[in-house]
Formats: sequence, structure tokens, C-alpha cells
Amino acid sequence: MLKSKTFVKKTRSGGIMKIVREHYLRDDIWCGSEFCTECKQDESVLQKDACIESNLCVFPHYLLPDTNVVLSQIDILEDPLIKNVIILQTVLQEVRHRSAPIYKRLKDILHDKEKHFYTFTNEHHSDLSYVVETYIEREPGESANDRNDRAIRVSTKWYSDHLKNARTEEGLRIVLLTNDRENKDKSEEAGLLTYRCEEYIKSLIANPELVDRLALTNDDKNDITSSKVLFPEHLPLSRIQSGIKSGTFLQGTFRASRDNYLEATVFVHGEGDESTEVLIQGLQNLNRAVHQDLVAVEMLPQNQWVGPSSVVLQDEGPKDDDVTGDDEEEKLKGAVVGAGPRKPTARVVGIIKRNWRPFCGMLFLSQIKEATRHLFTPADRRIPRIRIETRQASTLAGQRIMVAIDGWPKHSRYPNGHFVRSLGCAGDKETETEVLLLEHDVPHQDFSQAVLSFLPKMPWSITEEDMAVREDLRHLTVCSVDPPGCTDIDDALHCRDLPNGNQEVGVHIADVSHFIRPGNALDQEAASRGTTVYLTGRRIDMVPELLSSNLCSLRCNVERLAFSCIWEINEKAEIIKTRFAKSVINSKASLTYAEAQMRIDDTSMNDDITKSLRGLNRLAKILKRQRIEKGALTLSSPEVRFHIDSETHDPIDLQTKELKDTNSMVEEFMLLANISVAQKIYEEFSECALLRKHPAPPPSNYDILNKAAKSKNLVIHTDSAKALADSLDAARVDNFPYFNTLLRILATRCMMQAVYFCSGMDSDFHHYGLASPIYTHFTSPIRRYSDIIVHRLLAVAIGADSTYPDLMDKHKQSALCNNLNYRHKMAQYAQRASVAFHTQLFFKSRGIMNEEGFILFVRKNAIIILIPKFGLEGTVFFENKNKPSPKLVFNDEATTLTVEGHTFNMFDKVKVTISLDASNIQHQKIRMSLVEPVIPGVSVAPSEPNEPEAKKAKLDH
Repeated sequence: MLKSKTFVKKTRSGGIMKIVREHYLRDDIWCGSEFCTECKQDESVLQKDACIESNLCVFPHYLLPDTNVVLSQIDILEDPLIKNVIILQTVLQEVRHRSAPIYKRLKDILHDKEKHFYTFTNEHHSDLSYVVETYIEREPGESANDRNDRAIRVSTKWYSDHLKNARTEEGLRIVLLTNDRENKDKSEEAGLLTYRCEEYIKSLIANPELVDRLALTNDDKNDITSSKVLFPEHLPLSRIQSGIKSGTFLQGTFRASRDNYLEATVFVHGEGDESTEVLIQGLQNLNRAVHQDLVAVEMLPQNQWVGPSSVVLQDEGPKDDDVTGDDEEEKLKGAVVGAGPRKPTARVVGIIKRNWRPFCGMLFLSQIKEATRHLFTPADRRIPRIRIETRQASTLAGQRIMVAIDGWPKHSRYPNGHFVRSLGCAGDKETETEVLLLEHDVPHQDFSQAVLSFLPKMPWSITEEDMAVREDLRHLTVCSVDPPGCTDIDDALHCRDLPNGNQEVGVHIADVSHFIRPGNALDQEAASRGTTVYLTGRRIDMVPELLSSNLCSLRCNVERLAFSCIWEINEKAEIIKTRFAKSVINSKASLTYAEAQMRIDDTSMNDDITKSLRGLNRLAKILKRQRIEKGALTLSSPEVRFHIDSETHDPIDLQTKELKDTNSMVEEFMLLANISVAQKIYEEFSECALLRKHPAPPPSNYDILNKAAKSKNLVIHTDSAKALADSLDAARVDNFPYFNTLLRILATRCMMQAVYFCSGMDSDFHHYGLASPIYTHFTSPIRRYSDIIVHRLLAVAIGADSTYPDLMDKHKQSALCNNLNYRHKMAQYAQRASVAFHTQLFFKSRGIMNEEGFILFVRKNAIIILIPKFGLEGTVFFENKNKPSPKLVFNDEATTLTVEGHTFNMFDKVKVTISLDASNIQHQKIRMSLVEPVIPGVSVAPSEPNEPEAKKAKLDH
């Protein structure tokens, strides 16, 4: 059946366009029920559910939730108990439009055969026998929302009539779940069996724990808050939009401070790449915004601008809802006295888009006996405590749990939320790893069968068809050089002499794009994950292990498909010729950096592999010198390596990584390959090349570096990367050899984050850290999806593969880059969190240790210390809330802190005692206490590992 509607529309040029919309209806759409006598098909989805014991519905029934129930109660729908649910096409479309994350979760449920969820395409259904269509037209004056509510009621009525003669002894009913009062009233008037979601869930007498997962509805939210207004009203979206248009308000991303719960910044996005950072201080001005929300702010008068806080200020504990926050405002005023330069300050006037997710943390049990309302403390200090109701608090004590926020009323000191699920015992290694993966949004679920179905069938071998379109390089002396234990070997190299006196150098990269074809489930999963995440003792693969550790890994003595970048290079390391080819290689050795270095240094070894390595090493040193002469930066970041016990998997030793010449050798040729490929794909595809840039830092980023150098009577020039590199090379202090390393560590913190971008959407391609006008990622396709896209572009450029629409769409490429940048950043944070956790385990087993360190930063009430031996940072506080504080004098200009007459400067050497403070199981701390210098009368408080964020990011080495 066909329904059509015709209407006319004026075009911009003043003409008239006739538009015909056609809507097709079918009479053969299955209802999905096992018990249907009219349209039963071979494979039933909806079954009789005997496991739900409800005192409302004591008969077999199917659930049919409306859109708002799906959006607000997705945690309930995901519970294994809830089965036999009908999801209407109307609901699915609305959910997709209103929340992409919940839509994805709903689709996952629909694909789970154990759940028995069925999608009924009511918008295209017509029942000839019933003489009714579940598709309905929107009536004049009817809102889209009201039309959809009516469509849900019509479909519920159709299902009820359709299944009234179902083959069940007790009859089969349809239960409509809605939290909309008007929708419920109209449903009941139509004779439909209708309940609020809360009513139904609370009636499941055999499963009372499910009640904890209920999200609060608007009707419930005022029940658990006081009547006193604590926060200003949020402005409606319409007023916010008009205010932004007129310039009265600004919009940006809200970023809560990790160190001060009364402070946040909002990054206001301007024209082009410009953005302004405004400061928000105080509970009233923060106005219930949560980290990463998109907010509207109103600038405060200039006479109210202040400097950011220079102290660490933690939320000390639960407050009653009628606390106004006056005491907290006093703390804030004390915190900002003597702070740095004043910054633009604003207040939050409304929320444009919430960016809430389920948060991991622990329950803070109420002191009231038999209480059901408790406070949840998130693991992420930037997230406020959340008030939840639960009847299983005693069971959840000591557990890591997940909680979701439902709303934040203006009467409540804390947002309201609900329990989602338990993750396990706090402190357990598996539980803590799960927490850090969830907190950093790292996809780590097992690969689905749909994804695995696109893997090559085993046993796999290279075919004649493969050889026909590839260059045969199996005769070359190719080898790989990687860290110990590496199984996902992306790259291999070769070097050989040419008859004309030049040398041929090849970088051979795993041809992952041969196995992952555009658009299939395997490709989509890799694109979503974006990157492999390397935790301590565990790897979260971007692609299934069959590819990452086997078919794509360039292991020795096996034939592998590769994408080769081959240069002819003269004695001065100048590139004479470059070519690219899909190839077949057979690596002759898989070496560690140490093994490769040993071969190079051992004069008795002169085999082909060793000769190749020596040639590579000689050229790499020339290439590195040339890069540095052009202004490439050589920075520093303390990195550690754990030695893990093979049985317990606990860390038994911790040491900083030692870099050898062979590390630099591999790095130089990877950089050269990435630059060569970037030039090639940009020449061929100027609008859609996937590139990587590193923006130059704004001058203000160098303030701390300049102060540090000034403290030693040195000057750092930051006008260009070349000037900075030369200044760092010249920065030396007599009898202080580690000074230059400390300065380079600080310089690393000043850097911006390198990002992926689409060439057709940007004009600034420059890579500041590498001093290269163009750059991309080509050399690690097993662990980075960006490299797979670059391989596809390069393959099209050399005629080795065909293109596809998304590859040439600069808008889709740009959206892909946004996801890759996000995944890359989250992977970095997850890796650091894993190192921090294993560092705690190490010190827990070692007990108290005395170590030498250097002061990296000086704060108003603390010093931040770097322990070079372990690459560990920690904070020594000079305040203790339980004891009188010593006399502190902070000089912001000179960056010094005087404590009881002793002055601490940046880079001063100190000795500290290091131990683990496990008194707070959720936030265990590395405790640092000052041993030298001795300051009489000073009692130092427990400290906490310092976690620098994006400014700690390394360059693309």
C-alpha cells in the first residue's frame, strides 16, 4: 500500500517546488510473538516470560515502553531480568534523535537474543484483517510529541487486540510503560493496561534489588530535596539561544578543576580555532554544571575578575542540603589571595547539553540507622558527590559501583542519581582496571561475532592473486626492532648498498587495510575504538588478536603482506628518490632495542642483518641532526617500566626506561616515512587527506618555563621552535647535570596536544614539535585507525586500491578525526592511571622508602616533587587541617615558598620518605614526607600523586 502527500514549497530564488512524499505500508509485518495464531513465523522473538513475579501483572505479558521510559530507564531495560519487550519503530526513531549513547545501548539490547526484545515497525504496518493501520497521520494543531504518543497508544491497542486469542492458558496481555501523566490517562481511557515504570518495577516482588536501578522521574526529584533554594534557576533554552545570538551569553565546555571543587574553567569557542578560557568560582556561579557539560555563561564585571586558585582545595565531606555554602565561599576567598594574574570570570546561567555518563566510585554510607539515602563519591574528583537511594548499602560497602545522575534540583547540594551496577571489591586489581577503563571511556568489551565474522578463515596464506598485484621483497634483509615482549609488530626496516654508491632504505608497514575493508563491522569497530590501549600488564586491542598478534604482525621467518615506503638515500642522508608499493616481505629477525644495539656495537658481527642495522643507525644520526638544525624539539618526559611477577602479576620492580641509539634509529625512519606519505596523499587529495598537526603553544604557556629558567639566571627564547630548541641546548648549570632534563620536562608541559585533522577543513598544517610543514601517521596501523585511513588514501594514490565515498568526504573525515583525537587522549589518560595504580601496588609491597628528588613546581601551600629514579611525582603539603599551620610566604613572581624561614625554589634537591597511605581505599595516596631539609615544627600532611593532563603529552615520537 502507498500513501502519498503533495505540497508546494518556495525556493530561495522565488520559484515554486512541488514535493511529493510517499509512505509505504505493508500487511505482512510480523508481530514477533511465539503465541500468535495469525502471523507466526519460523523464528519467534517474544516468548512467554514466567520468571517475572509481579503483584500487578500475575499473567503472561509483554512490556511496551514509551520513548521517555527508554531514555530515562535504560539501566532497567539492560537488566537480565527484563525480557520480552516490544520496542516500537516510533520509539526507536525518537531515541535515535534525542540521545546517540542510549540509542547505541538500545541497539545492543535488541541484538542480544537472550533478552527477547523485538522491534515492531509500526510506522509501516497495516493490518487488513483488523482494518487498522498502526501508522497514523499527524493531525492539524497536534505537536510531533503528541502524535508520537498517540502512535504508541494505537500500536499498544493493536497488539492487545491482535494477541487476545493467543495460545496461552492464562491469556496474554500488553503492558504499556509510561511516566507521562497525560499519556497514562489517555491510555487508561482507551482501556489499555498501563503503569508507570516505577509502579511496575516496584511490583516485582521477587527482585527488590531492581528498584535501586530506577532513575528518578521529575515527580520523584523533589521528594529527596529540601525546600530551600540553593542555586539560581537555569534559564530556558530559548532564552539562552537568543542571549548567545545577541552576545549577552557565551557558550563553551565546562571543565571542573581536579584540585579545587569550588573552581572550574569554561572554554568558550570563538571564530576559527580561537577560544577563550573564562574562570568560574564558587558554588553559586558553578550553578550545578558537571564536568564536560556544554554550558551558557554570563561574563562578570571586570572588577570581579580574579586569579585562579593556587591551593589544593578538596570537598571535605557530605553537606546537608540546607547548607548555603557560605563557609565554602570563605575557603575560596582564602584560596585566591595572592594568586596569579586576574582572568576573565563568569557565572553559569544555563545548561545547553548535559554530558553525563555512568560514574564509577564508592558509597559513603549514611550515619542514620536504617537509612536508604546515601552519598556516592565518584572516583573522578571533578565529579560532585551524587545522592542515591538503595536498600543494599551494607552489601555495597567496600565495593566499586557505577551510578548515573538523574538530575540536579536547585534545592539540593548534590545531584540525584541511581545505582547502575557493582564492579567488584575496591582495591582488587581486576576491579580497579575495569574502573579506569570505564572512567576513561575505553571500549574493552569482547569483539562481537559480527566483527569476528569478517576475519580471514584459517589457515590463511598469501595467494597467487595477492602476489600478482604486489612487489616481491622477500629476498631483502628486513628486520624489526621493538620493545621486549612486543607481539603486535607494525614496522620493519631494511638498508642495503646500491651499485651507484647510494643506499636503499625501506620502511615496511603491516598491510592491515588488506584485511579490514571499508564499512564492514570489523572496520566500524576499529574506527570506534580508534587506538590500542596499553595498560601495565594488559593490552586492549583495536583489532582482534588474529590480526594484531598474528596475520598482521611482521614476525620473523613468516611471509607477511606489507605497505612499503622505499627511498634512495645518499651519503648525506638526502633523499634522491621515493616510491611506495604494496609488497610481500619475510622478516629475517625480530629484535629488541637492546639486541639490535648489541649487534651494532659488536665489531665481530658482520652478517647481513647487522650491516643493515649499522647502515640504518648511521643515516638516522644524520637525519636527527638535520631535524634538530631545522628546529625540531628534543623534550623529556619521565617514563617508567614495571617488572611484573609472572605468577601474581604484581609489580616487583620499577625503573625509568633507558633509551638506546636503536630507539632513535627506529624513530627517525618512522618520522621520515610519515612525512613522505603525508606529502604524497596531500598532493593527490588536497581536500581529504588525513594529517596530523602540532599547534605552537601560546606565549602564556611558557610562563612557568621562563620563571624556572630565570631562577637560575637563564633566559629561554620561545619565539619559535628553533629558538626554544637552541635555548634548551644552551641551558646548563654547573654541578647540576640533571637541570637540563628538568627544564625539558617543564617544556614538555608547555606544549599543546597534537591532533588529527582533515586537510580540506584546516589551513595550518605545521607540526611545531617536529619542525615539519606536513605530517601524518602511517607507521602503526595495527594500533591506530588513523593509519588505516592513511593506508587507504595512499593505496588509491598509487593505484593499488579503489576509493569509496566516505574516504573522499571531508566532513566525514573531519568527524572521524574528532573521534580519533578523543580516543587517543582517553587512551593516554588510561595508560597514566594504570601506571599510577601499579606504582601504588609497588610501594604497598615495598613499604617506606627514602629517595632523593627535585622540586618541579612550587604552590601556595605545597611543593610538587619529581623522583627521577621512579619517574614519580608527588605533592608535599605544608598544611594540616587537624594541626596549626606553619608560617607560609608564597612569592608568585619568583615562584618560591618560604616555610618557617626556609625558602623552597624550583629545582631544589630534597629528600623525602615515600609510602602508601591506604586509609581511603578509593583514593589511595602516595605519601611523601620531607626528610631533608629539616624544618623544625613542620608536620607534613599525606600527599597525592600529581596527575598532569594534556600538558604532559609527548610529541609524536
